[in-house]
Parts: sequence; C-alpha cells; structure tokens
Amino acid sequence: MEQRSKIIDCTIRDGGLVNNWDFSVEFVQDLYNGLSDAGVEYMEIGYKNSPKLLNATEPNPWRFLDDNFLKEIIPVKKSTKLSALVDIGRVDPEDILPRSESPLDMIRVACYIREVDKGLELVEMFHRLGYETSLNIMALSSVPESQLIEAFEMVKKSSVDVVYIVDSFGSLDPSDIEHQVKKFHAMIPNKQLGIHTHNNMQLAFANTLTALRNGVTFLDSSVYGMGRAAGNCHTELLVNHIQKPSYELKPVLSVIEKHMLEMRQKWEWGYIIPYMISGALNEHPRVAMAYRDSEDRDKYVQFYDKVTSPEASLAPASK
Repeated sequence: MEQRSKIIDCTIRDGGLVNNWDFSVEFVQDLYNGLSDAGVEYMEIGYKNSPKLLNATEPNPWRFLDDNFLKEIIPVKKSTKLSALVDIGRVDPEDILPRSESPLDMIRVACYIREVDKGLELVEMFHRLGYETSLNIMALSSVPESQLIEAFEMVKKSSVDVVYIVDSFGSLDPSDIEHQVKKFHAMIPNKQLGIHTHNNMQLAFANTLTALRNGVTFLDSSVYGMGRAAGNCHTELLVNHIQKPSYELKPVLSVIEKHMLEMRQKWEWGYIIPYMISGALNEHPRVAMAYRDSEDRDKYVQFYDKVTSPEASLAPASK
C-alpha cells in the first residue's frame, strides 16, 4: 500500500492562509527543488482562483496562479508534479489553459457537501482539458449521512480521479478516520481516496497514517506543518516514515533550516491551545484565529469559557 501512496505538499497553498501568501520566489523555488530531491510526488503551488471574481486589487501570485508566471519561476520541471486548488464560484473557466500548455498537472476542487454538483461541473471541465482532478469535500465532520449518500451517487458517475476526506476542523481521531475511509470505499469503490488533516489535537500524522493503512493513496501534508491555524500533517514526518526508496529526508530538512525557522518566528501556526479547543469542539478555527490576534491571546481559560458558554453556541461567529 505504501508504495502506491503519493504525497501532495500543500505548504504554499495551505501555508499561504497563515501569511497571506507572502512567499518569496526564492522560497518557492527552493521548496520545489527540495521536494523534488526528496522524492515528493506533488507540490500544490497555490490557488488557481481568478482575481476579478474576488475583487482582488493587489497582485498575489500564489493565490491567483498565472501559467506564464509559473513557467518563469519553474522553467524546468523536475519529477515533482504541480497542483493547484480552486474554490467553487471563484474561478473563471476562461483562465484555465489546457494541461498541454500549462505547468500544472493537477487541479483540485474544494467544496462543501451542498455544492458537490457545482464542484463536479468544474472537475469535468478540468478533466476535458487533460488535468488530473480531485474533489476535496470540506468540513466532513458535520455532514449528515443522507447528504453524503446523495452526493456520492454523483461522484461515482463523475470523471474525478481522487476524492478527499478533509478534516477541516482537526476534530477527527484515528477511529473516525478509519470509519470515514471505509464508508468512502464502500460508496465510491471506483475512486482513489485522499486525506487532508489539520493538527488541532496533535493527530494529523496519526490520522494520515490510519488513512494510508486503510487504503488511502493521496496524502496531503506541508513542510514543518505550515498551514492554516493548527497546520497540517508534516511532510518531513511522512517522507521519513513511509518506506519508499525514492524518499529522502535531508532535502526537506534543508528547506526548514534555510527558510522556515525564520518564518516560524514571524508567523504563527501549529498546535496551540485555542486551536486545540476549537478542534475538540468540532468548530471552525476562525474564532480561535481571531483570539490569537487579540491581546488576550494567551488567556486560555477565558477563551474556553467564551466558546463553551451557552450563548456562544448561538452566536454566528462560532459556526
């Protein structure tokens, strides 16, 4: 099973949610070369959303990937493939070149369960243009079973290559992951599965290994765990743990040493108590993120009281 698995490193895409995609070209190039030397199969180099649909005024090359820009910064592709993520309603089909003209190999579509039909429309378009595709269904921990069954009937008939189990809130544990994977396998036996975890409760690595052991082939991770709020499963942990002769740990350590220790001083991500609390409560981390930006950032008891009081559960912010 391990030999068939593939790592998709999301440092730029998910990590960009930490620093508003403030990555230097040098860092992205070093990361690409490092991941390639490490044998990592894919690098998600950002979002392929369209600036005009988000009223974006500032150029942000990793949030709005441009194929010509990508060709400039990665003039020679190595063994690591490039992927990008799009959100429903945020991508103009006119902005997508055929795969034969683009440095991108894979386009992944993120959606909530209620938008699976729209997500699959995008998937079919990317598929026709020659891309590998995935559907990443977010916030799975709060989806009713009946909705899942309905959505999966559509997924089964679609051209999508990989369907992702996404632990958006970092609230699942290994037995939950095992349950989800078995359910996905049973409902869409014709699709490959992927896993995307968050580290709110220090379980991202354990959850990813559980998924791998249960037949999931695409494993999302990020170098040094850099991703929104509590971050993701660490790429270096997977590269070190999975027994694959092509994997090499030192190039990943080199990127951490050269760039990420300093980045970690400047930007915060990873296991931090308010994120642990939001994960334990199966809540979106946005309330915890706002709290970490306030002067009360380290008043953990106050935060716990705030999010567990009866009125908090009625407040829209906690949803």
